[in-house]
Amino acid sequence: MQPSPFADLGTFTALPRVTGLALSPDGGRLVATIAQPDDKRARYVSSVWEIDPEGGRPAVRLTWSEKGESSPAFLPDGSLLFVSSRGDGDDEDAALWSLPRGGEARVLARHPGGVGAPVVAVAAGSVLVSASRPVGAAGDGAELRGVRRDRKVTAILHTGMPIRYWDHELGDMSPRLLLVEPDRAAAPVDLAPDARFELIEASHDVSADGRTVATSWMLRQRGGRTRETVAVIDVPTATRRVLDPGGDADLGRPRLSPDGRRLAAVRVTDGGFETARTSALLLHDLRDQAAAPIEADLGDVFAGEFCWAPDGRTLYVAGDWRGRGVVLAVDCESGKVRGRLASDASYSSLCPAPGGTALFALRSAVDSPPAPVRLDVSREDQEPLPLPSPAAGLVLPGSLAEVEAAAGDGATVRAWLCLPPESDQPAPLMVWIHGGPFSSWNAWSWRWNPWVAVAHGYAVLLPDPALSTGYGQGWFERAWPHRAAKVWHDVETVLDAALQRADLDAGRTACLGGSFGGYMTNWVAGHTRRFDAIVTHAGLWALDQQHVTTDMASFKAGLFGRPDEHPEWYAENSPDNFVDAIRTPVLVVHGNRDYRVPVSEALRLWWDLVSRFDGEPDELPHRFLQFTGENHWVLSPANAE
Repeated sequence: MQPSPFADLGTFTALPRVTGLALSPDGGRLVATIAQPDDKRARYVSSVWEIDPEGGRPAVRLTWSEKGESSPAFLPDGSLLFVSSRGDGDDEDAALWSLPRGGEARVLARHPGGVGAPVVAVAAGSVLVSASRPVGAAGDGAELRGVRRDRKVTAILHTGMPIRYWDHELGDMSPRLLLVEPDRAAAPVDLAPDARFELIEASHDVSADGRTVATSWMLRQRGGRTRETVAVIDVPTATRRVLDPGGDADLGRPRLSPDGRRLAAVRVTDGGFETARTSALLLHDLRDQAAAPIEADLGDVFAGEFCWAPDGRTLYVAGDWRGRGVVLAVDCESGKVRGRLASDASYSSLCPAPGGTALFALRSAVDSPPAPVRLDVSREDQEPLPLPSPAAGLVLPGSLAEVEAAAGDGATVRAWLCLPPESDQPAPLMVWIHGGPFSSWNAWSWRWNPWVAVAHGYAVLLPDPALSTGYGQGWFERAWPHRAAKVWHDVETVLDAALQRADLDAGRTACLGGSFGGYMTNWVAGHTRRFDAIVTHAGLWALDQQHVTTDMASFKAGLFGRPDEHPEWYAENSPDNFVDAIRTPVLVVHGNRDYRVPVSEALRLWWDLVSRFDGEPDELPHRFLQFTGENHWVLSPANAE
């Protein structure tokens, strides 16, 4: 009998992972991107594989290079586009490549510093790509970029916020949005030559005829704030108009209908100390600028991804829903849901087929890694058709159950429970608190995978407490603004319900979490001694410090205010205030390149733990696992192991 791949960390981190899908305009070709470690197991490299849309033939790899291929898309003639830094030099910039049927790949577009995120006008064949140039440079900035690199200049002169994002610096490069015409020798066209910082971390889309482009567009505000809007660009006239939701709302993730007449985008209000955040999917009529956008009526579904049907009359929406996920068909005229194609799992990489008969997607669940499937758009709540995947199916080392418990305020808290095989001895239990906090344990995770723990004899509880997505607006309001005690009450309630099972050992438990979950484990460590161990990964420790040092300082300051404005909230919710009550061994895990939760949180937490330990240094119960080259996540195979 073969050992479970979950039991050996080296084997597990080497497993192939399906990360995305792309469908040709005629619906005849479907490709998937697969991530696997390189030969040195130093980083994950992406490759492109073709999948039979009908589910008959096995998947076949299309091209190969040491540095890999990513971001696949198709031209109208069926040629496959991808981004790759394949070349002779170690520092070769990522270029846009085209692979025709039966031919060799060739470079379609290059730009100093590289290009990325190609989006194709499926009728015209023009391609949108993102790029950048050094701030203050003329033209494409190749000369200034070279000078900075050769002289090792790292200085950045900031003129406002933001200055960081997740794991990289902002302010030295100005993002660009370029239009490439594959059949012409002309250089790529800069669609927003006057943009300075507005295209930072932008998402973009293009109509089928290539005449209309929509992109997220950042606006700086007073007091260091920023707001996201959407810019709609008319390509022939090079004119631009901005769709601004007004007030404190953001509008992002724009998706154009194929005819360019409608735009779908998500409006988010971050809320304030007294008002919970809101999120809505809006449908804009670009023909009538005076018409108010239509808000899609999604119920409790939290929209994650959406795309237009080829006829432009239906919007397919995938989102979180009650610990699982759904795919909805939304009528673009009314915003009402026409049908629910699936509600059994989480879906992503939506690819609607021409003719309006099928929708291809990646299906993922807590007990099932992402895999390509085919949905029939005429059926509701169906079981999707699995397609041959380049990543072999996995046999889980245990089983999955569901736990529910009444929270006391009329709400029912639910959780997934991952169980090892039956044994004479009850299993020790880990409870994992998810990040976000606007998230849900409803999909597979390679970074936080409970089945690795299950393969080593543990049970793992995955609760969706207050602030989780997929349970409606009221689920946010129950613990607003991010009240740790309320979230912990939900977690402990469903934990106690799970521990009524005879196959779980209530005397051997641990609590783990990352990001917001790491914040919660820090807070829990100072409020209970019921656990034998605490693991905090990228967790917030001193809120007065983190709220102004994070890359999202404007969001945090706007939501929670200063400690002198809300002293009681900071006193109750900042974990550092309860350090003297910690008696449980704590494992601190943090990456030095984490700008969302800066490493200063871990450094301060570690000093507070070590300096307060009244014992011999060799008897210190706490540990600090520091990753000097990682960010908010642990991404390299070796470090993940």
